[in-house]
Amino acid sequence: MKHIAVLGSTGSIGVNALSVLSHLPGYRVAGLAAGSNFDLLARQAVQFGAEAVAVADDTSLSRLRSKLPAGIRVLGGVAGIEAIASLPDADIVVVAISGSAGLPATLAALNAGKTVALANKESLVMAGGLVSQLARRKGLPLLPVDSEHSAIFQALAAGNRGEVRKVIITASGGPLRDVPLDELDLVTPERALQHPTWSMGRKITIDSATMMNKALEIVEARWLFGLDASQIEVLIHPQSIVHSMVVFCDGSVIAQMGAPDMRVPIQYALTYPNRQPGPVSEPDFAAIGRLDFLAPDPERYPALELGYRAAREDGTLGAVLNAANEVAVADFLHGRIPFTRITEIVREVMDLHDVIKQPDLPQILEADRWARQVCSEGRRLGKA
Repeated sequence: MKHIAVLGSTGSIGVNALSVLSHLPGYRVAGLAAGSNFDLLARQAVQFGAEAVAVADDTSLSRLRSKLPAGIRVLGGVAGIEAIASLPDADIVVVAISGSAGLPATLAALNAGKTVALANKESLVMAGGLVSQLARRKGLPLLPVDSEHSAIFQALAAGNRGEVRKVIITASGGPLRDVPLDELDLVTPERALQHPTWSMGRKITIDSATMMNKALEIVEARWLFGLDASQIEVLIHPQSIVHSMVVFCDGSVIAQMGAPDMRVPIQYALTYPNRQPGPVSEPDFAAIGRLDFLAPDPERYPALELGYRAAREDGTLGAVLNAANEVAVADFLHGRIPFTRITEIVREVMDLHDVIKQPDLPQILEADRWARQVCSEGRRLGKA
């Protein structure tokens, strides 16, 4: 029996992870954690028999307790989330918390000796050096849950790491890939949230529209697989069937394919190194008919270069990239800035930052705080 803790259980990845666990024999849910959706969290805890739950929003604690039977331990705040990540009987911790809030949980799980199934790319974007070093020191695997990085992880099994020429991360192109460039300023949040192939949360859907999600994935791939930025390529693949590819030194290309359903990479992370029957069928290739690949237009997707820049320079620049993007996306979703300003703001904040090359955790968190403050001050001055 494997015991699983799911952090971010009420979000898209967390809900899919529990869907996978509901049919996997030999697995049980030890703990669950969420941000503020205490109502769904309570229902999940009862359904899956969790021994402990945590909600990041302390104001929801009493309401969460009122919905749970006696015997389930209820925790709150960042400390509560970290406690779920460190549960003594948890074997695997699924870190599906969105944004920078996932970093403390990832570090807590690794420090507690847990195998981490990582769906929080921000942990590696912000602190890739620290996280990967800690995992190596503890002798623990970082199992990628993102469909792209899971695909690379699987394809790498076809050769040795020293034989890898490059990896190719695929992208759908997002919900705005066919909108004329001169109309992007007019795009509403409602329009930008209409993703053509994936069902995701609001923030990641906007990241897909700007392709900032690929910028973050470039940095994530750099740390997960020990790659140089020059070894990472991005291609648009509208059908979202080929999730990523690995190119080896002999010219062989190994691709991982599957339906655009997050339950597939989630299940692989949970059952690795084995595979079990799952709820998702293979694609009907005859019905699909064709697979297209396009080079991304740098004018439409300027965020990509910011990802390459952060991967090249390392240090605290990844934390600044992530923090500025989180603030800018929130501003767009609240109608405070036009769509095209998201990437512009991120670039402006990155340009202002003095990079610390080998930062410790306090310096990374300070870079995160600084970037958010710069965005906030810019908004007050009318520059955002």
